[in-house]
Amino acid sequence: MLASQKIGTTYAFSSSSPSSDIAIVGCGVLGTSLCKQLLSHPDFASRTITGITKSTGRHADIIEQVLGSSDDDDDDTKQRFQLLTMDDVVKIKGDRQSLFKDVVFCAPPSGFDDYPAAVKDAAAQLWAGSSEGGSFVFTSSGGVYEGVDGETVDETSPTLDPATNPRSGRMILAERETIACGGCALRLAGLYTLERGAHNYWLEKCSETGIQGRSDSIVNLLHYDDAASAALAAVRVGPSVNTKQTYLISDGNPTTRKGICESALKHVRYAKKFTAIPKFLGTNDDLKGKVYDGSRSNEALMWKPEYSSFDEFMSS
Repeated sequence: MLASQKIGTTYAFSSSSPSSDIAIVGCGVLGTSLCKQLLSHPDFASRTITGITKSTGRHADIIEQVLGSSDDDDDDTKQRFQLLTMDDVVKIKGDRQSLFKDVVFCAPPSGFDDYPAAVKDAAAQLWAGSSEGGSFVFTSSGGVYEGVDGETVDETSPTLDPATNPRSGRMILAERETIACGGCALRLAGLYTLERGAHNYWLEKCSETGIQGRSDSIVNLLHYDDAASAALAAVRVGPSVNTKQTYLISDGNPTTRKGICESALKHVRYAKKFTAIPKFLGTNDDLKGKVYDGSRSNEALMWKPEYSSFDEFMSS
């Protein structure tokens, strides 16, 4: 039995079975897409979704993106969604009986002084644990891999040393906290939408200064919606599959820096503004990049991307 009432631009509910709840920590582009997909997926039709943010600053916009503009307060989807700050959630979920069954942590490192500690605290304060049949999913980055030159990496490939690579080290240490608590980490390829991603930055900001790196440098990509669907898949398969596992998620069709720009120019948004791609400033001495092979992850999660390549997305 679920009760719901509207509070400002959010919805607050109470449930007689709080262990059915799913928490999404971080409601940026990825987290917002995930909330929307969970609410519409038939396998989660009886589940309540809580989006968790650092502040209330974007709540109205997130509500609009997740639920749409309908004013029907009785809509079942609205009855199953709420948006709260982390401080509020910790106060509400004050005892072990009220922890979330499933938690997905997709907030970026930029919002935290100590990112690994934030991931560890989220698991400790929000998650009921795998013994309750749920999952803790952390969205990491394929940037944690060593800088190999044109080689293929998979879930087992070596990662960078956190001590000498502090930027990637935050992700690596956060992954370790995730695995230690029984969760799973998704190493995501470079994320994009039509308006967001490397292509947008390179074309919009580097037309005069040039693009750093060599033109044939390999880039692995993933649409934000596909990243969200991979996180949903990780929750769906559950702890019998995903406990203490690391997955590599990409669209399976790596391209190049030049290829990204050429594909972007196939879309009217960019074709009407740019007639040529910027100059590339890299040399043959620069590393060529790496190819992601996430085939084992795709099989384990029973997942595949909606957009099979960046070029397909921009051409459609």
